[in-house]
Amino acid sequence: MKNFINTIKNIYKIEELRTRILNTLGFLLIYRLGSFIVIPGVDSAALEAANGAPTGLAGLIDVFAGGAFSRASIFALGVMPYISASIVMQLMGLAVPHFQKLQKEGESGRKKINQYTRFLTVVVTLLQAPGYIASQIPAVARVHNDTMFWIASILILLSGTIFIMWLGEKITDKGVGNGISLIIMIGIIANLPVSFVQEFVARLENSGGGLVILLVELVVLFLIIVFSVILIQGTRKIPVQFAKKVVGNKQYGGVRQYIPLKVNAAGVMPIIFAQAIMFVPITIAGFSTTSAPGGFVAALSDYTGFWYNFVFAVMIIAFTYFYTAITINPNQMADDMKRNGGFIPGVKPGKDTADFIDTIMSKITLPGSVFLALIAIIPAFGNKFGLNAQFSQFYGGTSLLIMVGVVLDTLQQIESYLLMRHYDGLMKNGRIKGRNTPSAVSMTTNI
Repeated sequence: MKNFINTIKNIYKIEELRTRILNTLGFLLIYRLGSFIVIPGVDSAALEAANGAPTGLAGLIDVFAGGAFSRASIFALGVMPYISASIVMQLMGLAVPHFQKLQKEGESGRKKINQYTRFLTVVVTLLQAPGYIASQIPAVARVHNDTMFWIASILILLSGTIFIMWLGEKITDKGVGNGISLIIMIGIIANLPVSFVQEFVARLENSGGGLVILLVELVVLFLIIVFSVILIQGTRKIPVQFAKKVVGNKQYGGVRQYIPLKVNAAGVMPIIFAQAIMFVPITIAGFSTTSAPGGFVAALSDYTGFWYNFVFAVMIIAFTYFYTAITINPNQMADDMKRNGGFIPGVKPGKDTADFIDTIMSKITLPGSVFLALIAIIPAFGNKFGLNAQFSQFYGGTSLLIMVGVVLDTLQQIESYLLMRHYDGLMKNGRIKGRNTPSAVSMTTNI
């Protein structure tokens, strides 16, 4: 506890870090306030009475948007169009030579890709906005159901998405970083207090040891979070030796470094892809004319059933291998090492190095994908054992992994500022006192 208080004091002492944290909180507050502003011309009471609680794909989007999707807010579409555009651009970087060239151009290429992503976000939003109005805002909730309402609502939704995208970029530039990720995380966390209170009230009403059951649920949730941290942080380090190079009186290279290969290199993308496909049977069942569809569609429409979760888990494992294969290129890694005079001890440079990295990735991806699938289906088990439907979403799946991943990244960003300040102070003391001890030299080298 004392170390935590000292860390808070150190954060407050660093003016730049303090300013960045306050900027981040201010931008996030603006986002949350905007999520409660309803599109002009929409009757909130009629909308809530007509739609009720969102389910399926709409429920997932509503979780990411912090409830703005179901409220018909000006931020209803949230960052989903930007995420869709980013995924498309990432896939085009693997298939289109022009974008492959941009990816290799460094900072200038990254800026051009970001510009293309922004333009594509506008296009995706213009395609999604009319569909959102038609499907999520029924006619009874529209005060004026005319052409001007449609045009104004589409422009407002477009402006809202662009504004959120701008907020994310400002958080990245003026805040602690990870702007879009923080916006998604704050939307997910916004549902946590209400879900917890509902679960708490439900357990209090249960006379048969409700508080004990709630305590067990919280312990299990803590263990799942710890397990998720291990999955996200888990890496396999491959040693890389760099050849020595002498230029004048100075020696370069000759040091051993490591390539950290993540156990879960695909992140939450396999769950998002698999979940989008798994919503297809549910959508088919929704459009079915029969009151109770049967067979394959019925089996895959019950998200707490065995076949839904079995197929869901298998698809997550398959998508993990697929996404890892398209994002990590062993051949490029081997070429970069060879170009910089690096090699893996005991492995020949070139093709043998690429095959070695590919073999290691295949071995660590299997347990990573299995663990990812287990975390994804835990909410279904929680719902099966009597947990509140909203509260069970935080027991795994996309919501939990995004929260844990973003919190870890943000803490690392803050820690890097603290370490930079700490090392900078030591170096200044060394220069002022005129000392050139080996420890000071090694500390400078580590930076």
